[in-house]
Amino acid sequence: MRSALRLFALLLAVAVLPAAGLAAVRPSEVLPDPALEARARALSANLRCMVCQNQSIDDSDSELAHDLRVLVRERLTAGDSDAQVVDYIVSRYGEFVLLKPRFSLRNAALWGTPAVILLVGGLYLVFARGRRHAAAALSAEERAALDRILERRTGPPA
Repeated sequence: MRSALRLFALLLAVAVLPAAGLAAVRPSEVLPDPALEARARALSANLRCMVCQNQSIDDSDSELAHDLRVLVRERLTAGDSDAQVVDYIVSRYGEFVLLKPRFSLRNAALWGTPAVILLVGGLYLVFARGRRHAAAALSAEERAALDRILERRTGPPA
């Protein structure tokens, strides 16, 4: 009976632990204006926590994420648009802070490199296969010369 109770407690803890990070936004951070708070939540859901790196600042409990959430809310209450807030954060922390990076000429190589590698590899395979088949066909003269060479090598034993 005790082992079943322990097992139940362990399963409950495992089930509840992932939900602990969902309440990362502290009550002191919440703005009184519901519209501004909704904008702040939408913005912070797309900004990366620089400490956790795979979480948004909305989901992270780190101090840096807290500071960024407060900064987003301060900029919104100052009257900045969503784009201005994001541009301000990116100017301070770089594009890595965005969970979905912007497409620009600067990072076009990063986005396009896999496609270029696949294209070059595919072309190489097509042309290498074509060359291999072309080399397999011998003319009658080449076939006769090859037969003579093979006869000399496999001639009668000495």
